[in-house]
Amino acid sequence: MSYETILVETRKNVGLITFNRPEALNALSTTLITELAEALRVMEKTDEIGAIVLTGSEKAFAAGADIKEMQSKSWPDSFVEDFITDGWEQVAACRKPIIAAVSGFALGGGCEIAMMCDFILASETAQFGQPEIKIGVWPGAGGSQRLTRLVGKSKSMEMCLTGRMMDADEAERSGLVSRIIPVADLVEDAVATAQKIASMSRPATMMVKDVVDRAYETTLAEGVRYERRMFQASFGTPDQREGMAAFVEKRKPKFGSD
Repeated sequence: MSYETILVETRKNVGLITFNRPEALNALSTTLITELAEALRVMEKTDEIGAIVLTGSEKAFAAGADIKEMQSKSWPDSFVEDFITDGWEQVAACRKPIIAAVSGFALGGGCEIAMMCDFILASETAQFGQPEIKIGVWPGAGGSQRLTRLVGKSKSMEMCLTGRMMDADEAERSGLVSRIIPVADLVEDAVATAQKIASMSRPATMMVKDVVDRAYETTLAEGVRYERRMFQASFGTPDQREGMAAFVEKRKPKFGSD
């Protein structure tokens, strides 16, 4: 399939999606979001793909939503079309693990898309922020909610109210970023990490994503109860039997995609 604003490739068992609007610092236009959603749907249905990497350029992961597109919208327009919903939510809804590999600017919608991924790997040049307040609005794709859950109220409130950016070191200290990787190695490291995930049991990785996400949606007691039920359900999968047999027999497991 041919795309205008993204590059799509498969590296063994990993899908790699690269934002490709260099003239606009990968601003998230309607076309880009539509194409991103379609690429994710295709990868989710492709059995050979077990994990996905989402990235941009060294200069910008994505510098935000496309302001030129939204400037003329009225409240009825944005409400009726449910602006910043269709397509955007496909990132968060994808059941396969997604890694955001971030260099340069991840601002506004770019930061929000990165936070929709399951974890973020960043280069030392990464800059995160929700600068919408500077143009008279505020985060609209989950920024105020996900950022607060990841870095806490005080830091999130300051960033959303002032529009200041957070560099990679601060992002890692604050829990927004999992690891910092040299910019030249970022995509390769992210793909290698995704390949490691994709080599695991497919049901297990999808269930892990499900139970960790549940921690943000419920109480501790209910989350632990849900985790336990899902753990018990794992004993109904062929991969559980193969994995435990391989451990006992001191060999590498051969997981399928059942």
